[in-house]
Amino acid sequence: MTNTQLTLVQIDNYGPWTVTPEPRREMDLQTMQSRLFADLANFVGARDGYVFFTRFDNMIAVTNGLTSEDHALLQESIGNRYPVTVSLGIGVDEVPAVALERATERLQRMGSAQDGNRRQVLKGAPIEASARRDDDVRIAHFDVNDATEKYTDQLNEFDSFIEIEQGYAALMRYMREAHGALSFFVGGDNIIAACPALSTEAYHTAIEHVEESVGVELKVGVGVGATAHEAGMMAKHALETCRHDGTVVEFGSHAAPAEVESD
Repeated sequence: MTNTQLTLVQIDNYGPWTVTPEPRREMDLQTMQSRLFADLANFVGARDGYVFFTRFDNMIAVTNGLTSEDHALLQESIGNRYPVTVSLGIGVDEVPAVALERATERLQRMGSAQDGNRRQVLKGAPIEASARRDDDVRIAHFDVNDATEKYTDQLNEFDSFIEIEQGYAALMRYMREAHGALSFFVGGDNIIAACPALSTEAYHTAIEHVEESVGVELKVGVGVGATAHEAGMMAKHALETCRHDGTVVEFGSHAAPAEVESD
């Protein structure tokens, strides 16, 4: 059984800040957002977590293993080095989407994302060390089949981007609605999903859905671990098995598929 700890990272009062005292240069904003994401990825990654940029003013992190003190230190570090602050909501559940809903509700109860008086909120409790397990996190690493040959070497970059993004959008929606999994585009032709325990058939069905709906063919490696890093590395190795053997779904060692699909 998974027990995913998710942290919602939300820049405080960001919308109003971008236009005060007048609209700021777009590339300055893009530069700050990318640097902030890089710093978050460095901080969380050093503690074996994963961060995904989503809309940049809101980011989602898999933070199993990070304590309340770690979260507070992250806020302090960002507040000391950036002209903006961040609020953090923590949620835990075996279904990642439910964990995120809990994290989100905790921030929303403290005020709007554009409330100038809401600063550096930290709400929610991480998993206690005594309650952590070696199979708390399940990561699925999806990859587009033959992306270079089909898209990169055949189409211009924008049309290649459209094809890859259509596959991502179809998978993202399906995995969220069917299983409460959260899928994130991570560059190139790669998608990483935080998942509950799913069967082999569930992954095959998701891949078939994407191919039937948008014509993009995928494969996936699945891993489990106490942290996102551990599960993610196992998923990467399982994906390499897919590439080597020509298979579509592979589970890493110790990552046995669920016998019954999640609801």
